[in-house]
Order: sequence, then structure tokens, then C-alpha cells
Amino acid sequence: MQGISLMPCSFSGRVLSLRKPETMKLDQKGLKKRSITVAYFFNTIGTKHDIKLRRLNNVDEQKRRIFERDLHRPGLALAGFTNLFTYKRVQILGNTETRFLNHLDEEERNRVFENLVRFKIPCIILTSNNKLPLSLLDMATKAGIPVYITRLSSTKTIYFVTGFLDDQFSLYQQYHGSMVDVYGVGVMIIGKSGLGKSEIALDLVERGHGLVADDVVVIQRKGESMMLNAKRNNIIDHFMEIRGLGVVDVRATFGIRAIRDVKEVQVVVELLEWDKEMVYERLGLDTKFIKILGVDVPLVQLPIFPGKNITVITEVVALNFLLKRYSNYVAAEALTDRINNVINSEKSENDDSDD
Repeated sequence: MQGISLMPCSFSGRVLSLRKPETMKLDQKGLKKRSITVAYFFNTIGTKHDIKLRRLNNVDEQKRRIFERDLHRPGLALAGFTNLFTYKRVQILGNTETRFLNHLDEEERNRVFENLVRFKIPCIILTSNNKLPLSLLDMATKAGIPVYITRLSSTKTIYFVTGFLDDQFSLYQQYHGSMVDVYGVGVMIIGKSGLGKSEIALDLVERGHGLVADDVVVIQRKGESMMLNAKRNNIIDHFMEIRGLGVVDVRATFGIRAIRDVKEVQVVVELLEWDKEMVYERLGLDTKFIKILGVDVPLVQLPIFPGKNITVITEVVALNFLLKRYSNYVAAEALTDRINNVINSEKSENDDSDD
């Protein structure tokens, strides 16, 4: 079949080297926040999740820090067992904890709560609009522990607060490249400087796709999840630098439909300088992967040379990803099967004619 060859191609009378292009290294060690202040937690969580916290006392929230994503319900600590008390976590007092306190007489209640606040707790959240007696609230204030209240149940509060802290303490890293939403597929474009990553991203935006980030892509991995979320650097935002043109504000120029805040990294397209001595992928039977924050992501390497429309090829990369994910269809495998069927059919015909 014309156009497909499994033999080394010749160029100017000599056989090309079987040297293959090297993959850019992206598996940098992930970064992680060590802690966040309770002030940041209180001021930010309501903007990211559907939960409203209200202050019940006035303390210096900047002096209290949260070190873990996990939460704690201090039932055993209130009962007097503090040997395994994870006091560095946000403490949730729900119906069970508050009713336990309320059934105690005042002297015993003050004693068990005083035993709790002697630890350096980041903050206390009362769920389901539960109340603390003023004497206990005063103890927390004297200990410098912020106390908040929410109308949400303990289950919903734990869900929202854990999700927020999971975002804050997840692994992340910044990478040089462009991130674009192409037909709903998160495509990250990487390569050496000067190969045209920003120009390709801009061309994709002009064709109706969405820009997530350019130049600096911040990638985040939550916990043990195999999902990588990409977002923009807040300083660069949706500005792009195009050589010869200058700075372009994508949101102002193309409108809100041209940007995305967050997108999963599903395919990486690496731009390579054309090298006639290099053997590039011709069929696409072997899927390559690149490791980012410990997660293997499909990789497509595209050599750059004049006349090659990388924008259209990137769109096809996204469509191929969708075909494989939702239809388990790979064009190279379909073509290979068709060729094998033709060969087997001709072989059978030849065997019959020999008989």
C-alpha cells in the first residue's frame, strides 16, 4: 500500500539513523503547601464552596494555622481520652458533641472543654447551628481559638471543608507551555522556546477553542487521584505574548467564551524541531506517555517544519483521543486490521488456485 512503509527510509542515498526523539522531562517533584492560616481559610472557603461560616468570637486568626486536609470530631477528647487527639486538624462539633456537652452539669462541662482548648487547635466549627454556652466560648477566646458556626449538617460541612483543604494541600507544579481546551479535551502544548506554542494556542482560540493558560501552566494533583487539573498563573492570567505582535488579552479580544478556568490534562502535544536524521512516529500504533506529578499522560510528538499545520493536527489529536475513549477506536489499528485481512484474503485465493 502506498504511503506506508515499515522499512527504514533513505534520504540522499543513505539510510536514516534509527535515533528517536527524546521526550521532554516534566516529572519534576511536586510542591505542596505546609500550612494555611485560619484567616485565609475563613475568607476563601465561601468563595469556592457553597458553605457560609459565621464568627462567634474575635481572635487573631492569622496566628492559627491549618496543617492537614483531614478533619476531626473530638468526641473521645471531650470524654477525656486525648492520647491520640489529632489537635492540629480543624475540629467539627456536631449534634453528638454538643449534646454530650449539654447533658453534663456546668462544672463538668467546663472541665472537659478546658481539657480540649489547652491544645493548640486551629479552629472549631459548630454545625447545624449548634450553640456553645458563653462560658465555653469565653474559654476558646482566651485560648485564641477561632469558633465558627454554620447551618449545614456535619456531613455537608465535612464534605465542603475537606474538598477545600484537599485543593489547598494537593501536589502542584508550574510548567512552561500552553494549555487549551480542544473539543472538550484538555491539551497541553510543550516544547522548546521559540517553536510557536503561544501562536498555536492563539490559533486554536481563534478557531473557537478555549485557552486555559499560556507560558506558565499550573498543574495540580489531588491526593492519590490520577486526575491532573491545569489552571493559569494568576499574575499572567489570560494574557499571551506573541513574538512580533506583543501582549494579547485573550479575554478582552475574544470574549468570555475563549477562556477556561480549570481543565484536566488529558493529552500532551510536544513540539519538536525537525531533524532529518530522526525517525518519527508514522502509524501511531504505540502510544507514548509522559509522566507528570507521577501520572502517565498520553504524549504526541510533532516535528515542526514549514507548511505543517500544527493547529489542525492538534484538533485531530483531540478528536482521536475522544474516539479512543468513547468508541475504543484507533485508526492505526483499524488500518492494520484491514491490510492484514487483504493479505490473508489474497493468500487464501492463491492457495485455492494452487489446488
